[in-house]
Amino acid sequence: MQRVEWTNDLEIGIPVIDAQHQRIVEYINTLASMQDDIDSDTVAKLIDSLVDYTFSHFAFEESLMEEAGYEYLSIHQGTHEAFTRQITVLHSQFKAGQDVSKDLGKLLLTWLIDHIQSDDQSYAPLVREKFSLIEKKSDGNWLGNTLKKFFS
Repeated sequence: MQRVEWTNDLEIGIPVIDAQHQRIVEYINTLASMQDDIDSDTVAKLIDSLVDYTFSHFAFEESLMEEAGYEYLSIHQGTHEAFTRQITVLHSQFKAGQDVSKDLGKLLLTWLIDHIQSDDQSYAPLVREKFSLIEKKSDGNWLGNTLKKFFS
């Protein structure tokens, strides 16, 4: 599995989403560094955490888009669902004892970078604008409450 270097072209300009994407990159890089010294229990825990965190990220991201009134939300949800199906299959295969490291690495690297640079960039301007307005009206409570809902 190849490591991912976080660069500015992966940022979408929404700090909370960028931080979540960076966390997913950290998971990927941790998995990549473990390929030479595989401890199946540690890898299993890491993959479980990565899958759980990614699904929580999707739900949070979709809630931002919904709150902002993003007109292509259902299309974006479709890309999340397609990824979820793929990762769920690989996760199940891993739990059944299969070596999915190459397929998982390829999926994570390709999908994450493509998704951030195309799909996420498409909603970012609207969410940045609406998020700024929401925060001004709610004194910052909306973001804090939404973060707690998904990541507490």
